[in-house]
Amino acid sequence: MGSQLTENSLLLLFLVAAIGYLVGSIRIKGATLGVAAVLFVGLAFGMINPNFQVPEIIFQLGLILFVYSIGISSGSAFFQSFKKNGYRDMLFVLIMLAISAVMAVAIHYIFGFDKATTTGLYSGSSTNTTALAAVTDLIGNNQKAIQNIVVGYTYSYPMGVIGVMIVLKVCEKLLKVDYVAEKKLLRKDYPVDTELSTRSVKVTNEPAIGRTLRDILRPTDWNLVFSRVTKGSTISLVHYDTVFELGDTLMMIGSVEDLEKATTFFGKETTENLYYDRKEYDVQQIFVSNPQMVGRTIASLHLNSKYDAIITRIRRGDTELLAQPQTALELGDRVRFVARRIDLKELSKMFGDSYYESSRVNLFSFGLGMAIGLVLGSIEFGFPGGLKFKLGLAGGPLIVGLLLGAIKRTGPIVWALPYSANVTLRQLGLIMLLAVVGLQSGHSFLESLNQTRALYLFIAGSVLSMFSAFVAIIIGFKIFKIPFSLLLGFMSNQPAILDFATDMSKNRAPVIGYTLMFPIALIMKILFAQILYLILP
Repeated sequence: MGSQLTENSLLLLFLVAAIGYLVGSIRIKGATLGVAAVLFVGLAFGMINPNFQVPEIIFQLGLILFVYSIGISSGSAFFQSFKKNGYRDMLFVLIMLAISAVMAVAIHYIFGFDKATTTGLYSGSSTNTTALAAVTDLIGNNQKAIQNIVVGYTYSYPMGVIGVMIVLKVCEKLLKVDYVAEKKLLRKDYPVDTELSTRSVKVTNEPAIGRTLRDILRPTDWNLVFSRVTKGSTISLVHYDTVFELGDTLMMIGSVEDLEKATTFFGKETTENLYYDRKEYDVQQIFVSNPQMVGRTIASLHLNSKYDAIITRIRRGDTELLAQPQTALELGDRVRFVARRIDLKELSKMFGDSYYESSRVNLFSFGLGMAIGLVLGSIEFGFPGGLKFKLGLAGGPLIVGLLLGAIKRTGPIVWALPYSANVTLRQLGLIMLLAVVGLQSGHSFLESLNQTRALYLFIAGSVLSMFSAFVAIIIGFKIFKIPFSLLLGFMSNQPAILDFATDMSKNRAPVIGYTLMFPIALIMKILFAQILYLILP
């Protein structure tokens, strides 16, 4: 078997990927290593036999697939994050990462590590595989430096997860966090409620009678969608000009908290309109597979002028979104309509409604976008003092992906990837690059186990992870006045930490914080990691 793996690099690659994925799915007290386990399995195979190798092109392909797909999916969130305290949050992330970088420099001199090992410790403490890959690309063919980076990364990674979780719990007690109060504060700007609900309400209260929905909504902050109203025996869809009368039955969709407020205003909850005759109106989910719909907001479709239809919610991956006028559509979205039955067929044609088409990758735009990213990554930038810098295989495709992901389309060219295709490409790319890096570094990692240096690496990684996280949280909470629930997301460098943080807060605020800051933090970590390697002696 050993000779087969030595001769057949593809067999080796997929065996490492399969075992790594299996190991990564094992839960220990609710936490998993996830895809990062592929790196550790690769290290194990590399320790068994240093001749287990995979061509470098596999690493390069995996890297660009991974970072480009991240950029495409995060582009909108990256630029929209500046609309809500964007500069405050951006400054905080820069300070947070700068603290970690300064700590890494201090550790470098205290322990006397080489610059590759220190850079690996920095990347591992933030559990940032992309930073590791970016520096590996920067180094080029220096195998010894690459091995040292991976060794540093491997020793600091575990405490980059466990250590941060410990710090989050300590800070929760130390700062006496009130998650309920924070949720009420955050819900004004962020959708922190975890699920959408449907409710039927009987109009009985005087303030609602004889008024249009537009007038009722003007002074409120409800984040709701009003779908249909029953007046006597007549069912119709709700519009902003709908006037409510005593005895009307109104159907609403939104968070439980907003539904309670609206119910109190309109009257009382009822079950009358939950189940209704669907001879004229029906509910249907339609896939967005027509490229012409991508990037368009619901308001820009002007559905009311052509059809008697309302979009109530949008399913994007595992997330259910409340349909708002400013919500932009993406390939693969599942749009829920309440519409006249005679209009549903036309709406299906308009949106495409093809699962196959909504999952297919447009190889022209995908290939062109990655090519532009590779060209950008190959450009060398000069700085004072003779310092030269390239975005490389990681930075170039990532930045281009962010820009194109925000643009979504240029004329007939749709840059956005379907959600399902994006997840698949991202995971495939990450598995490929982790497997190669692990296999290349297994032998040097084995050698380090027999040295006192291994203990120093673990201690250094633990201090770097935990102290940096503690200082960042205190600065964010006390100086920047960022709610702790959002800070949990900002500090979640790894999915296991995000799951842990979400369980702590019992709301979606950590997920929102993670989504807002992930693209910014990802780019900054790549830059900081490369700068560390370039400036350290």
